[in-house]
Amino acid sequence: MRIVARLAKWLLALVAVAVLGVALWLAVAPPALIRVATAYSAKIVCSNQFIAGRDGQKVLALDVQAPGHPILRYITVDVDTARRTVSAKLLGLFGEGRAVHRQGLGCSSVPHGAEAPAVPFAREPDAPTMAALWPAGERVQPPQDEALAAILDDAKMTGPGMRAVVVAHDGRIVGERYGEGFKAETPLLGWSMTKTVTAAIVGTLVRDGRLALDQDGLFEGWNGDERGSITVADLMAMSSGLAFNEDYGDVTDVTRMLYLESDMAGFAADKPLSGPPAGRRGETFSYSSGTSVMLSRIWQDTFAEPEEALAWPRAALFSPLGMTSAVLETDATGTFVGSSYLYATGRDWARFGELLRNDGVWNGEQVLPEGFVAWMREAAPASGGIYGRGQLWLSGPGDDDSGFGLPADTFWLRGHDGQTLTVIPSRRLVVARLGLTPSRLGYRPQTMVAALARHFAGAPQ
Repeated sequence: MRIVARLAKWLLALVAVAVLGVALWLAVAPPALIRVATAYSAKIVCSNQFIAGRDGQKVLALDVQAPGHPILRYITVDVDTARRTVSAKLLGLFGEGRAVHRQGLGCSSVPHGAEAPAVPFAREPDAPTMAALWPAGERVQPPQDEALAAILDDAKMTGPGMRAVVVAHDGRIVGERYGEGFKAETPLLGWSMTKTVTAAIVGTLVRDGRLALDQDGLFEGWNGDERGSITVADLMAMSSGLAFNEDYGDVTDVTRMLYLESDMAGFAADKPLSGPPAGRRGETFSYSSGTSVMLSRIWQDTFAEPEEALAWPRAALFSPLGMTSAVLETDATGTFVGSSYLYATGRDWARFGELLRNDGVWNGEQVLPEGFVAWMREAAPASGGIYGRGQLWLSGPGDDDSGFGLPADTFWLRGHDGQTLTVIPSRRLVVARLGLTPSRLGYRPQTMVAALARHFAGAPQ
């Protein structure tokens, strides 16, 4: 019995040492997967609490833990409303991830052990005009259209996890629906729909002669190697030939960039060419969030002062369109995360769709250069016809619109977890659909959009 007791004590001691060792390891050098998990949790909670006005603990449970990686179920968050920061840890102890909210710039991830550099604050959005009819203001008068209502009231059409659907026809909102807990005033994350907004911001710089699509020599570190010949147009078409792993399933280039790097553009720009012949610019299509963040850094560098660059999206695009809810977030260094982080209401996303439907013209003003939207919609040569030259999609989720009966001029903005903005010029139709709808659910918005396109096929001019 004494031998058994001694063995039990030794085993308990070994277990205690092992647990202590694991705890020290997690405390001192947590694996990248844990650091991504905590940083992601902190960032999503921060943005939704301080931009969208949602409760942070509910966001953690609903937006982060419920649909995400199993490790996220063991993350806890601490929201400091006074300092406007969020801290997230595994089991409340390990791998702290932090995000900080800065005036007018949303929330930025602050990687482990780093401090958020000081950046100029941006002007907060103007208050919306409530009395004017949309899109000039927020007043909406949808018609009493029973057939349209039947489409929007069909849960299979709008999809699981729907948070907002806004339908605009002939420049007026004709129908909208909101999920439980969400309303017309709730800003929603567009994820990769932000890429097309970045392309439009580039267009405003092209319009003003600050930037050219054939401009090369884009980063100092590219001088003297083949990357120096990469142009703005190559980046816009996702055809630079740069290596970048866009897989969200693990710790890859995209998750490392978004959650572990202070300087996202610098991280992406350090990537090598993927190698000949695939690395030849213009000859390969590789969808890359790093590409869009680099574009943000490139256009921001056309301004002498950071304050000017940080004010530009609102001054040149959001304010002219009346997108008063729009907040484009930056990384810790002040570079706009032009790949992923624009929050805006469903109505404001629809306003952006209207700009594209009208070839870049808004109230008679040429917001984007003449012909720029048509150029954006040209197929990127290496994309196989699915992606446009200007950071937009020529097909919906699944990369195949055939069989849905959609008009040939349909084009899309698409984002993670079921975000879409569809523009069909021939039907004078814009459809914004936002929600929390992971791809594993198999939802295809083409069914709803096709039904709406058929509904308006015979609408008078």
